[in-house]
Amino acid sequence: MTTASLPAIAVETFANPAANRMEPYGARRTEILGADALALAQRELSQWQGYALTPMHSLPALAGALNVACVHYKDEGGRFGLGSFKALGGAYAVARLLCRELSARLGRKLTTQDLLTPELRALCAAFTVTCATDGNHGRSVAWGAQLFGCQCVIYIHATVSEGRKDAIAFYGAQVVRTAGNYDDAVRQADLDAKQHDRFVISDTSYPGYMDVPRDVMQGYQLMVEEAATQLEQRPTHIFVQAGVGGLAAAVCGYFWERDGGDRPIYVVVEPDKADCLTQSARAGQLTAVTGDIDTLMAGLACGEVSHLAWEILEQGADAFCVIADDAAVGAMRLLARPLGNDPVIVAGESAVAGVAAAIGVSQSAAARLQLGLRADSRILFFGSEAATDPVLYAQLLGESAEAVAQRAAEQGRAAA
Repeated sequence: MTTASLPAIAVETFANPAANRMEPYGARRTEILGADALALAQRELSQWQGYALTPMHSLPALAGALNVACVHYKDEGGRFGLGSFKALGGAYAVARLLCRELSARLGRKLTTQDLLTPELRALCAAFTVTCATDGNHGRSVAWGAQLFGCQCVIYIHATVSEGRKDAIAFYGAQVVRTAGNYDDAVRQADLDAKQHDRFVISDTSYPGYMDVPRDVMQGYQLMVEEAATQLEQRPTHIFVQAGVGGLAAAVCGYFWERDGGDRPIYVVVEPDKADCLTQSARAGQLTAVTGDIDTLMAGLACGEVSHLAWEILEQGADAFCVIADDAAVGAMRLLARPLGNDPVIVAGESAVAGVAAAIGVSQSAAARLQLGLRADSRILFFGSEAATDPVLYAQLLGESAEAVAQRAAEQGRAAA
């Protein structure tokens, strides 16, 4: 297999000048993302109905095309039936907030399982949670609200598709469309929450608002823990997509805390229209991307970095990659119609940024050298969503997500 079988992808790489592999993980970062918080998330989430380990796919033909030893893809498309890894974050943060609030009122410590009792579900009905979303996070928050019996209002910005809106409303949330971009919707949700006594369940943090985004990121780490147990060897390279940076920080923090300076080379990938992390790294300080940040990779269309995520990524990320929308489409098609006998995978447009960036890096001798990508490298991707906008998926691939999933099922049966 040669790289001629891969889509041609242009990628901009930027080595992080602040990266420091000698820097200890430290108490501050442990407070944000630490083993104790992960253990709590694991105890709670593993008891939820529908919890199951998501698949870890091996893609040997893709590894051959990239000229590396192996490639693995952690597929979050089936997580709790919500279509993305976000099920681990928003809903968990809703549960944690309700536990904190009701524990204080009742004078006893509660778990998320306690919230499912009729007595406490009745009390939860007095709470309203809210957030802004590009789609997946809002769906998770709405699902969590429905699960525990509280009210929910979700804000979406101007370019969020009707399909994503309907998927959120399916879980009983009131959905409010706002003008502007994602960051404008965040501000509107926060303003209305203050006026209407709602609780914001955001996946981005800012001064004065840290506890809930920390819960979101700690829920994400369960996915990383699963991945680490599913792999026989640690990866040498991890490419992870970023919006506000919560997912990227959760993955980076996990390996940094456990492996220190021996952790995998860590690459953060962003769309070229919404590269706030890359711009922050270039500037050496938090930097917002303003104006038109609309990208096909809707879940990554964020112009402002989460402050908590930056605490991890400022020195923890080794490099940043920026890709265009067509790169994501090429990667989606490659996973749906894979090389050789690799598994067929339904991957949404925000799931594949890491895959697209690795393909682009593999096609550049300079980028391979810069990131230390060699024939013995082991790459890990986190496929963060399936086709969460089925209409868009079919438009981009010329084939429905259901048809691709059917081919994946047939392939699985044939291999069994």
